Amino acid sequence: MEVNPSIPMERTGKIIRRSIHTYLKNYQYFTSTTALLIFPVSVAILLSQAIIPSSSFLLPTIYTRLESIFYAAGFPESSQFFSILNLKLSQTICSSIFTLPFTLSFLLFAKSSIIKALHHQNPSLRPSFSSIFPLCYPLLLTHLCNSFVILAANASALAILFLTFNSIDAFGVSSPSFLLFLSATGAVLYSVILAHTIITCNLALIVAGMENCGGYLAILKACVLIRGRSSTTLLLALPFNLGLAAVEALFQYRVVRLSLLSDKFSSSMAFEGLVIAYLYSILILLDTITTCEFFKSSKSNYRMDLEDKYYYLIELLPEEDSGAFTNSKNLEELP
Repeated sequence: MEVNPSIPMERTGKIIRRSIHTYLKNYQYFTSTTALLIFPVSVAILLSQAIIPSSSFLLPTIYTRLESIFYAAGFPESSQFFSILNLKLSQTICSSIFTLPFTLSFLLFAKSSIIKALHHQNPSLRPSFSSIFPLCYPLLLTHLCNSFVILAANASALAILFLTFNSIDAFGVSSPSFLLFLSATGAVLYSVILAHTIITCNLALIVAGMENCGGYLAILKACVLIRGRSSTTLLLALPFNLGLAAVEALFQYRVVRLSLLSDKFSSSMAFEGLVIAYLYSILILLDTITTCEFFKSSKSNYRMDLEDKYYYLIELLPEEDSGAFTNSKNLEELP
């Protein structure tokens, strides 16, 4: 059966429109409460990207350690791909360490408040702080499990690259053009694996809050919901990730670059930096709302698939057996 390539685009457009409608409908709550909770996280992320490159201890240490691991694994030293990968991994690790306290507190509490608000049929009902706190534990447990999953995905991707490059080296292939092609292919493969892993982990946080389950169970449920909808999830994540990257570049250009050129930090730069950080918070907020809407849509479609299989099974059974089967099952008990 052929799959219409425009279907993921249509689903993505509907989910994004519904997410924007939900955000505008509850604009005051999201901007005055949730965005302010995300704001410290945004400031920490943007500042980490400005401070870490000039760090004289943490970044060079991690970069040297990873370079030693890549060299011991047999990756080609002349490959520019592994140099860039080493640098990006080092920056990501340093940024994660710098922002970890804010992520485990402000960000998880903000996501809990969004999930609690959207979990009601009427999102205009404002959740109280006492009702939000119980959601923080499953989200915290899931976030810790996500960290191990992301680490395992990076290790698996690097293991595949390790086996590939060492196999090529064993056959004596040393053509620079072939190694360049292999490096480009490895970059695409690594990006695809990491993108799917991060999207699944983000959805697992929403599953943990919506269904009050934490840890690897939430990750498994997220994998089930994403199955067959990976193109939709990638299309949903693309605009927000591009937006976050654009805001980060804007912060580097308008704040970091000007402060280095003028050799001083003025109040106008600080105000502009705060505005950019708040814009970064709004994008994270919209991304979370969109993931919640995707969860609701996927859950509804998953239930419809189960109902279709249920009715199809009844039609296949003989008449006397189908009546007994119908009496023994209740559609309302379907997950």
